[in-house]
Amino acid sequence: MERKKIVTIGGGTGSFMLLSGLKKYQVDISAILSMADDGGSTGTLRDELGVLPPGDVRQCLVALSESSQTLRNLLNYRFESGGLEGHNFGNLLLSALEKISGSFDKGVEEAIKILNVKGEVIPVSDEDMRLRIKLKNGKVLNGEKELDKNEEIKEVGIENISLQSRVKANKKAIQRIEEADMIVIGPGDYYGSILPNLLVGGISKAIRKSKAAVVYNCNLTNKKGQTQGYDLDDYVDGINSMIGAERIDYVTFNIHSPSQEAIDKYEGQEGKGMLTLFNENKKEKRNYKIIRADLLRESEVKTAKNDPIADTRSFIRHDSDKVAKTLMILSELGEYENLIKEII
Repeated sequence: MERKKIVTIGGGTGSFMLLSGLKKYQVDISAILSMADDGGSTGTLRDELGVLPPGDVRQCLVALSESSQTLRNLLNYRFESGGLEGHNFGNLLLSALEKISGSFDKGVEEAIKILNVKGEVIPVSDEDMRLRIKLKNGKVLNGEKELDKNEEIKEVGIENISLQSRVKANKKAIQRIEEADMIVIGPGDYYGSILPNLLVGGISKAIRKSKAAVVYNCNLTNKKGQTQGYDLDDYVDGINSMIGAERIDYVTFNIHSPSQEAIDKYEGQEGKGMLTLFNENKKEKRNYKIIRADLLRESEVKTAKNDPIADTRSFIRHDSDKVAKTLMILSELGEYENLIKEII
């Protein structure tokens, strides 16, 4: 049987989680990642060295690497003191590879060889990609880092996002979308990791034209000023609108509630009622199927003490194995349906 071609679109810890589970299956994986990140170690390297953001790519390389645990730990190692304090070794490696190879894309290809990566990690664009955030009061903020650091966003709310200048998609990203059997969007930060990919010239068009099944992994939690009050359908409508067609075929939605302690901790940061909701009353309006399942990671995620953006990382997360297994069942659904018809 020919191996399924699965393309993931996203960034950040959501993509790390997803790829960590998918790599355990016999599928061809192509991970397309946003290049809008400009916070923490990534932002410093981007500004000081003029390189493309390595952080999300590094996480996904580690997720898909079949090298030793020591090497994977090395890629994630963060310096605790001195001039490199707060910097991640893997980010430094990718930036160095970009410099010596002449492009970020080629640098990533070299890293894939070094780390014995199962699959491909593809920057959505190899051009300078910067986020522009318009608030509901008309004010404009520049940079993806503002999403987690700017308190005005929480108070006023986001009207929309765009890119500071138009950038073209990586040709390899377009090709993989066209060839895919399944396209998986998210989970991940809605404004920081998901929508920026769809703003890149050529990506949304390629998804519209693709014959692949499109799956959206719905976020577990909402963010104050960004997705506050969102339910499942709000996320899907926003993504379909950005794609330019009702292209999402399936949505995975978690039905297992986090512990009350985790909920209280998260709502202490973001406010009350920040778990994503499922609205039964919208059923008639949907052109997609919803897979309701236990997709929650049971244990709370711990972050490194010297991580400069640790306070922005979510500790309520999907379980990589549960999500991957759900996606694999979806990928084979058509074959099972055909078999059942033959038996009848």
